[in-house]
Amino acid sequence: MGTKRKTITVTDQQNSWIKARITAGEFTNDSEYIRDLIRRDQSSQADIGAIRAALVEGEQSGEPQSFNASSFKKEMLAKHGKRHG
Repeated sequence: MGTKRKTITVTDQQNSWIKARITAGEFTNDSEYIRDLIRRDQSSQADIGAIRAALVEGEQSGEPQSFNASSFKKEMLAKHGKRHG
């Protein structure tokens, strides 16, 4: 995997935050911290994409059907019985 050098500008407060994370031993240097933020953002965006896809699938699944919570609970109790954990 190739790498590219980037120059970024952060505020004094942001720089202090990064340095504190490094001092705490969570990261070894600024670059490691920034790469971790990028990986988390990528993961978050993938999760959001999956949620959006599920919403679209739900919207396209047809008209809503009525739901009776009481009947559902009775049906599940009859089917699975009362379980104690």
